Amino acid sequence: MITISSVIPARSRERVNHSLRRAIGLTDDPPTACDDPQRAYRSVDGVARIVHGDLPSMLVGGLASLFLEMLHPYSMAGVAQHSRYRDDPLGRVRQTAHFIGLTTYGSRDEALAAIERVRTIHEYVRGVADDGVAYRASDPRLLEWVHVAGTAMFLAAHQRFGATSLSSNQYDRYVAEQAIVGHDLGVPDPPQSVAQLRDVLEGFRPELRLSEDAIAARDFLVRGVVHGARQRAAYALLVRSAFAVVPNWGRRLLSVPTPTAPTQLAIDGATRALGAIMRVAVPPYQGHDASVNPPSTTTT
Repeated sequence: MITISSVIPARSRERVNHSLRRAIGLTDDPPTACDDPQRAYRSVDGVARIVHGDLPSMLVGGLASLFLEMLHPYSMAGVAQHSRYRDDPLGRVRQTAHFIGLTTYGSRDEALAAIERVRTIHEYVRGVADDGVAYRASDPRLLEWVHVAGTAMFLAAHQRFGATSLSSNQYDRYVAEQAIVGHDLGVPDPPQSVAQLRDVLEGFRPELRLSEDAIAARDFLVRGVVHGARQRAAYALLVRSAFAVVPNWGRRLLSVPTPTAPTQLAIDGATRALGAIMRVAVPPYQGHDASVNPPSTTTT
């Protein structure tokens, strides 16, 4: 079978790979995967390696997680008061991607060292939110919010735009695998299944609102920091796709209008096409599970 990647020289694919990664702020090479089951932090045939190894859906899920996370006023206050996301937004992308890479594909020693660095930083992130309430990033409740928001959005993005179709049992495995990282970061009882994940998210709703800091962050993310007409068009598409995987109640809190059904179909189709092109340069992680099949809705 002739595919797009088979007719493009490997050297050309490599150049596009590096160019694409630089455009989204990933200037460093990804961590080398640890395939030794005795040394790996997580299962070498786990679902997380498949979900996190698909760049297009991870970009959508990453943006969606940022939009959802900013709805917790204390989490957002920590970002606004202690991060440099406006001055160096791609730097934060690099740090987050490196952390996900190490805790997904790295050895136990590498992953635990990365987790310990994050926990140390969290100890210094504290202050007072806009309602006068003191917050600290090491608060288990805030750690749980960031954990479930990120897990839910990466899962939803893969379900909608991933390179492969996974079963409901495999997505439950993904949530359980994510719980390993959440627990080591300080979440006392992270959800172990998709149903539990949804219940925990639902339980956070009374705490969520669009603060002034969140409005500024939302608008900053929507504008983006990429340069060039093509990059800006692709980024705008990814933002609209990110909003599509945010829960309906999250979009309402973000004051983001829901597109009409025909418009959303067009957005989904364009995002899948963009993803197919990106995967030529950055192929998805195939994994070791023979039950993983290509999705019937994706054109390659």
